[in-house]
Amino acid sequence: MTALRPSRPAWNANERLGILNGWLVFLGDGFLSVSVVVAGFAARLGAPNAVIGLLPGIAAGGWMLPQLLVAARVRPLAYKLPVYRSAALVRMLTYLAMVIIAATLAGRPALCLGLFVLAMLLNALASGVAGLPFLEVVSKTVPPERRARFFGVRNLYGGLLAFGAGLIVRWILGSGLSFPLNYALIFLLGTIAYTVGYGVFGRVSEPPDTPLPPGNLREEVRSIPVTLQDPHFRAFLTVRLLLAGASLGDPFYAVYALRELHYPAATLGVFVMALTGAAPLSNLVWQRVAERKGSRRIIRYAAFFAGLAPLVALTVGALHLPPFTYLLVFILSSVALQGFNLGHTNHLLNLAPPDARSRYIGTLNTLVGAVLFAPVAGGLLADLAGYRAVFVLSALLFAAAWWQCGRLRRDA
Repeated sequence: MTALRPSRPAWNANERLGILNGWLVFLGDGFLSVSVVVAGFAARLGAPNAVIGLLPGIAAGGWMLPQLLVAARVRPLAYKLPVYRSAALVRMLTYLAMVIIAATLAGRPALCLGLFVLAMLLNALASGVAGLPFLEVVSKTVPPERRARFFGVRNLYGGLLAFGAGLIVRWILGSGLSFPLNYALIFLLGTIAYTVGYGVFGRVSEPPDTPLPPGNLREEVRSIPVTLQDPHFRAFLTVRLLLAGASLGDPFYAVYALRELHYPAATLGVFVMALTGAAPLSNLVWQRVAERKGSRRIIRYAAFFAGLAPLVALTVGALHLPPFTYLLVFILSSVALQGFNLGHTNHLLNLAPPDARSRYIGTLNTLVGAVLFAPVAGGLLADLAGYRAVFVLSALLFAAAWWQCGRLRRDA
């Protein structure tokens, strides 16, 4: 008689809210994909490559840079969710500002772009304030043995919703709705998804922490050398810095397709579909790898797939391959991104001692956040030597990150 497999415990209320939050945020990401939709909007406004490169730098780097300061502020707090809720309000308002700016000021491209970038910066900083409390709450409400499955389920069904967003983006950009109202509508749909998602996570019932002594930014900065004495943390930081540098080519895949390969604007929706459509299937695989092999193996595999994306972009452009082959660039990027999302979070939460979790998270994110502005350098390089030079450098940095993954701790 075949033995029945033991059933997994059902999700509790906090975990369900965390999963629903992830689904809605993924849906918002589908509408407001920085590397595809927002980059396409900036290109339509005639933005130079350096400004286009600044957009993902703001979105990712702006999210990470405040974390060291936030770590000092949240340490003495028994409850972190109030900080998350306050930051969520700022995020919602800045998303609404982006919608209004896109809808009303596109006739004055320089002003529109300047105010849009400013709203993005404020949004990213508020997201950075919310990011550390989010991870703290997740670490308290989701046991370590369930985190891989928790994030896997978030990413799986969230990816399906984001794929649907890509279909809608393609339909809107291919419809008769004129510029800039087409982009403003896309941004509005993303704003709605984000706002509801933030509200859902704000309802989590957070268990209190034992308050730690208050900290300040100066103390947190002074603690960086202490944190760096952990060899496993140093190895992880090295990998993250290399991966951040390798991201210098990410916003230029879509721009290269529009400006050099002359693909129509509606193709951006297909790119979003490729990014999001690959996510659900890859998440199934990544979740299994996480449960069986650990986060170290995920990060290394993801670095390999990420390094293939710029090589495919180079090949399609050099050999003038059919347009559908360019979708592989976004599929590879998506597969890698899902692996990084799962592997990075698990590795850091497992690596950080409970009494120093905020310091580890804040130190890592602040140091990596500065390097995530690498796409600005990518834009300058694109102006000097062309997009192909950017893709070559990106591939080399991904290869270096893959090599360094061999130094990561094996049991995390």
